[in-house]
Amino acid sequence: MTQTATTTTARGDDGRERFASLDPRTGEVVGHHPVTTEAEVREAVRVARGAAAFWADLGFDGRRARLDAWRKLLVKRLDEFQQLICAETGKSADDARVELALVIDHLHWAARHAPKVLGRRKVSPGMLMYNFAATLEYRPLGVVGVIGPWNYPAFTPMGSIAYALAAGNAVVFKPSEFTPGVGVFLAATLGEVVPEFPVLQVVTGFGDTGAALCRAGVDKLAFTGSTPTGKKVMAACASSLTPVLVECGGKDPLIVAEDADVRAAAEAAVWGGIFNSGQTCAGVERVYVADAVHDEFVALVAEKAGKLRPGGEPGADFGPITMPKQVEVIQKHVEDALERGGRAVVGGPESIRPPYVEPVVLVDVPEDSLAVTDETFGPTLVVNRVADADEAVRRANALPYGLGAAVFSRGRGEELAARLRCGMVSVNSVLAYASVPGLPFGGVGDSGFGRIHGEDGLREFTYAHAVARKRFSALLDPMTYDRGSRTVKHVLRLVRVLHGR
Repeated sequence: MTQTATTTTARGDDGRERFASLDPRTGEVVGHHPVTTEAEVREAVRVARGAAAFWADLGFDGRRARLDAWRKLLVKRLDEFQQLICAETGKSADDARVELALVIDHLHWAARHAPKVLGRRKVSPGMLMYNFAATLEYRPLGVVGVIGPWNYPAFTPMGSIAYALAAGNAVVFKPSEFTPGVGVFLAATLGEVVPEFPVLQVVTGFGDTGAALCRAGVDKLAFTGSTPTGKKVMAACASSLTPVLVECGGKDPLIVAEDADVRAAAEAAVWGGIFNSGQTCAGVERVYVADAVHDEFVALVAEKAGKLRPGGEPGADFGPITMPKQVEVIQKHVEDALERGGRAVVGGPESIRPPYVEPVVLVDVPEDSLAVTDETFGPTLVVNRVADADEAVRRANALPYGLGAAVFSRGRGEELAARLRCGMVSVNSVLAYASVPGLPFGGVGDSGFGRIHGEDGLREFTYAHAVARKRFSALLDPMTYDRGSRTVKHVLRLVRVLHGR
């Protein structure tokens, strides 16, 4: 998603430019935050260097103790945190609570597993190097920059922040201009349990602040957002050879095979496409249903989706569209689908009443329409009939996106999942992979590269450090000019014996 602010800025009493975060449900001001300048961003990265040295010196056990304390503090203040997320995003209270439950679980996993995944371990030297001892460990990069989104302002950036911290790095975090308060809350709470150095700093502002972070000399930049913006981030980082982790959008498919549990698939499609107002990068946007179960599936989806209503009250099924300009995208996609021959079985253009969008379920939508090819990021579902699950796989793989997917089948789930070109697949469920801390999260193609979560997520914020130590002299040593031709011949003879059969 492209993050474009709609608020204006003003000078505070201290002369600093500031902006307001707004409650999308009411337009009320949630808080005011500074527009961090490029010089201030560079200073934050400079300060982070000292914090990184302190944090790395604590070792795995010392960091785990602090991260565990942070986790317990966040649990203690969950209600406050949940209310802040609701205020800045407009999402329902239950959606915010689910997000925070995942934050806590992933933070616990990262701190607990970092020593085993990253710590020094022995590596077999092989037969040719039998006189050496080999070890491998993963060392922190130093300072990691994180640019986070607004749709999951805690869970998504914490997929980088928690894992980078557990690996021994300091972090400078630029939250979305729509949800700056969430970033400030995270940094402030960690600061309570790590008062010595600011191992997590927050720089608030707009696109220029994010661009400044790309140029500020961080050792890695983790970005979540749209594919076009991801390309700009890569370009900004390229001049300094700053490595990047890019998690971009998706157009994630759900496949309903002939042998699926149709009722379970319908329930999952509605939830996966509409929860959080459809503002989920790995949410369900395209559904391909085998002809044999298509009509039953559509009827169940229409029944379930037709009962859901958005609203600003805590008990609403889902909240408003957080970013005002996204409403225009949703409207364009719905209208284009209908103009090109699609049908709405739930809702339609009349469902779009900013800042709220009621559920829209479209069927028979051409595969080259915007609602199929581009990320909609709203509470909409496109359900298209296919001959069978094999055709569904072909259509699912037809787009350049490759983030997540889901498959419903009683007997072919794993087989179909293996044929999908994407980073993650849920079988007989949706988005289950995001809730498993040990599984890596990330995409391929236009959905980006690199991984957060799991062992891959920990290693993403480290570099491998390999050591080979000579223990004693070998009978055959080809790594010297005193080796003689007979030594090389003996080595080759040994290679043929060991590896030529």
